[in-house]
Amino acid sequence: MGTIFTSSKNALPKSKRPVTNPKTLVFLAVAVLLTIPLNYAFGSITLILFTLYALFTAKKQDFSFSIALFMPVALFLLMAASLLWTIDFKSTLKALSKEIPLLIIPVVFCIIRLWPKQQRDTLKFYSWGMFIYALFYIARAFIKYFETGDSNVFFYHDLVTKDVNAIYVSVFMSVALFYFVAKKRKRKFDYLALLFLFVFIFLLSSKNILLTDILLTILYFLFWSPASKKAKWTFTTVFAVAIVIAGYFGKIKERVEVELKPNTEQAVKDMGTRAVTIAQAWNNETFSQNDYFNGTSFRVYQIRIFTEMMSEDPVLLTGYGLNASLNRIKEKGDEHNVYKGDETHRGYNTLNFHNQYIEIFADLGLIGFLVLMVMLGINLKNGLSNKDFVHIAFAFLMIALFLTESFLWRQRGVIFFTVLYCLFNKELYSSVIEKERS
Repeated sequence: MGTIFTSSKNALPKSKRPVTNPKTLVFLAVAVLLTIPLNYAFGSITLILFTLYALFTAKKQDFSFSIALFMPVALFLLMAASLLWTIDFKSTLKALSKEIPLLIIPVVFCIIRLWPKQQRDTLKFYSWGMFIYALFYIARAFIKYFETGDSNVFFYHDLVTKDVNAIYVSVFMSVALFYFVAKKRKRKFDYLALLFLFVFIFLLSSKNILLTDILLTILYFLFWSPASKKAKWTFTTVFAVAIVIAGYFGKIKERVEVELKPNTEQAVKDMGTRAVTIAQAWNNETFSQNDYFNGTSFRVYQIRIFTEMMSEDPVLLTGYGLNASLNRIKEKGDEHNVYKGDETHRGYNTLNFHNQYIEIFADLGLIGFLVLMVMLGINLKNGLSNKDFVHIAFAFLMIALFLTESFLWRQRGVIFFTVLYCLFNKELYSSVIEKERS
């Protein structure tokens, strides 16, 4: 009877399962990355399409699991578990929906087969896409300049809009920049794209990202570039001098002065208020509604209230719950009487920590902090093991960025990080990663 059933089963036409097309996978992965700067709906749609395509074309033999891909999932599971102890259930539940990419993107990468060429093509098309974005932003800035005569349209948030955020765009552009920097056989258009992206990142004026990019670029030419030793040092010297000159005359100089000398005439003129020094941010018991915190002093103030919160509340291991620390930040803001905002400006007591390490510690405790550190450690270790400069640059870029931004607590940030993290740390189907980039 069993033999008859088996024979009959074999005689029936087998249902055809869609075959995974490598080009389609690359297209969808690139689409997810390139829609990040657009309206959130576009990013959600492309992510859904990428996920559905991977699921419908998945094959058992393509499945692969690794600790690296499990770590983002573990972080999401901890976020979900924080619903059990959060001090603000509604805020945690709402924030959890933005963190779903930490769960679904690693699953997608677990069930797809990834060849070295697919990885390279994804980075290539993404990088050229960012170059096109940069052209668009510059063209739009020129149009605005001719209409208003205001040169500020070429710098910082005015260049890309505050909603998209100049710091975030700097990060998106930096990965593209490193692709062109590390490309072995560069053509004229590659050099053009490299130079244009670097100038564009400079105009965005994100001090942290710009400094990281400069250091990584110098390190590449000193230790990874195939050029002669003399050419390496010549380039490094000329490059460093050019950066210093450009920084001295540019917007970067103004922004650095405001950070290091908050009581300068420029800072007071910009805000029309009294600027708070770093020492005051750490020591003053109370502030006035006219006190202005620059980026550095505000982050010092936030580190201070974080230490106060940890000493006052028994949440060391678990934190307050995903996105729930905002309630305690507000309470601390009221206690220290920081600026509470008005109809046009947000108050300091409504802003999150702007530091991913502190943010995750406050929300998810020591456990969440350790998960993040393990994930960053794996990312850096794999980059160094593979001797892949773009991967290494991405790893250091994220480590530096997390010092000044709660990147993973934003939808654009979590999608960008998780896709590239999985792309770099997915075990490639080829046993040896090809070193040459097309």
